[in-house]
Amino acid sequence: MRRIRNFFEWYWMEIKKNITFAKIFVNKTIIIMKAYSFENLEVWKESRQLVAMVYDVQKLFPDTEKFGLGSQLRRAVISVPSNLVEGNYRTSTKEQLHFIEMAFSSLMEVYCQLILAYDLKFISLERLKECKTKIDSVRKLLNGLRFKKLSLLPKTS
Repeated sequence: MRRIRNFFEWYWMEIKKNITFAKIFVNKTIIIMKAYSFENLEVWKESRQLVAMVYDVQKLFPDTEKFGLGSQLRRAVISVPSNLVEGNYRTSTKEQLHFIEMAFSSLMEVYCQLILAYDLKFISLERLKECKTKIDSVRKLLNGLRFKKLSLLPKTS
């Protein structure tokens, strides 16, 4: 095994380990794309679906809310998968946990804002329930990831 000379060399090797290659077929042409490790996280995939769902729901808001609740909702929902990705590339487990917790907080912010949108009669109860189901799914996956990372921390007495 090769000896690592410095931190930057080690860090680059860690990043390269997390990159896999994927072949994508487009119009009978093979395009090779790098696939990063976060793309394999189920919670990231689910949170992307939540982003699409919330963007569709937000389109139902009145024009007066385009820059109010709608804007806040869009920023909050985007931060869920974004924090997961950012935390995925932190070197310490403690930092990774911090970003998982930020993603969880953003998820709860999204749910609160959707409840407010329902209270203000911007969305129906059915839409709120659909979103809640997806939020619950992301929440469970986030908790699973959090507990997995917690188990990696050294035990203190």
